[in-house]
Parts: sequence; structure tokens; C-alpha cells
Amino acid sequence: MTLTGKTALVTGGSKGIGRAVVELLAGQGATVVFTYRQDKTAADEVSRASGAVAVPADQADLDSLDAMFEPVRDGLDILVNNVGAVTSGPIEGLTPDEFDRVFAINTKFPLFAVQRALPLLRDGGRIVNISTLNTLLPAAGLSLYCASKGALEQLTVVASRELGPRGITVNTVSPGATDTGTLRAVNPPEALEGAARATALGRLGQPADVAAVVGFLVSAQGRWVTGQNVRATGGLYV
Repeated sequence: MTLTGKTALVTGGSKGIGRAVVELLAGQGATVVFTYRQDKTAADEVSRASGAVAVPADQADLDSLDAMFEPVRDGLDILVNNVGAVTSGPIEGLTPDEFDRVFAINTKFPLFAVQRALPLLRDGGRIVNISTLNTLLPAAGLSLYCASKGALEQLTVVASRELGPRGITVNTVSPGATDTGTLRAVNPPEALEGAARATALGRLGQPADVAAVVGFLVSAQGRWVTGQNVRATGGLYV
């Protein structure tokens, strides 16, 4: 699979799954632009390693769209909405501000990123939105996370219908337990060990495992897959 001559934009590309996606797309020959929020050191490291261009952007703020799309103003082939906010707490303790923040990052920004991309996306382009297995296997305390990602999944399906006439595919990738800093920050070691045992392949996923699925969907080989939710879980759910 080669992406030579293609231009890709990835949100949240400095760490975790986003970084693995940036490295994979760049390694396959694409010109890649990615966003980061705070960690310029990590972003610079990704840029040096991959040749990708880093752009600071805050996904809670739609004003960031201007800076994010400026480097791809001449045309775009691939958009990967990767950034996500994870919050945990019982429904009884949620606040309107927390609701607004999580939905802004997980649903609102990706929607308007797709909208902004439409005049730039070339026919035959690719859009991939990153969701989570938790929309299928929800857990207590994850109401806002699951709801906001569930909404993103529905937007993906509708977009696939709207953009199909242009040959643009739109898909969701829903990772399972993937070994990232975010996963380890919100789960104790015993929970991670339990997730590995419950996974058919017997381990936690790695960011590169999920990036490989994204790489297939944005390649020519993925041209006949659209409107789907690919659950890249290693068999955590079968």
C-alpha cells in the first residue's frame, strides 16, 4: 500500500494512536499535517522522525480550525479525526460545563472539521473518525464519553451517505484496550491485566495495531468499505 502523492491531516498526532497513524501514513509516502494541543516537545519529535508538519490546535475551540487547515489549503486526500476527551464520573455529579467540553472535543469539532474539509477533499478521499469500543461495551461513569463518541459514530454513517457520490469513504475505527498513556492514566494495573486476559489475542493493543487498520481504510485497498465501524480490539469483543 502506498500513499505517495496524498495529503493527510490527523488531529492529535503527537502521542498514542494519533502518533502511530502519523508515522504510518508518512511512512507510506503521504504528506502529513497533524495537530497537537500542548506538548510541543512531543510534536517536534514526531515531526523530526516522520517529516510531518505539526500545528498547535485546541479541539475545544472551533477557532483552531483555521490554523489546522491552513497547511492543506491546496487540497486534501485523508482526514483522521483522532482527538478524544475521556472523562469519568457518575451521572449525578456531571455539570453542564463538563458536558459542553466533552461534546465539543469528541463530537462538535470533528463534525466541523469534516465540514471544513469538504471543499478541500479530492474525489476518492478518505475520512476516518476514531471512536471507542465503550460505545458497545459501556462502563459506569463513562456517560459523556460514550454518548459523545456514539454521536460521532452516527455522524460518520450519515457522512458516508452524503459523500459517497464523490467516491469519498467515511468510516469509524473503534479501538479496544490500547496501551497508551491515556489508558494507563485512568486504569489501575489489575484492570489492564484483566483486559489483556479477556482479549482473544491475549494482550493489550498497541497504537500501531490501530494505525494499521486506519492505514487500510485510507488506502486504495479500502475503497469499497464505507459507513462502517471497524472494531479494532484484538478480540476483546467478538
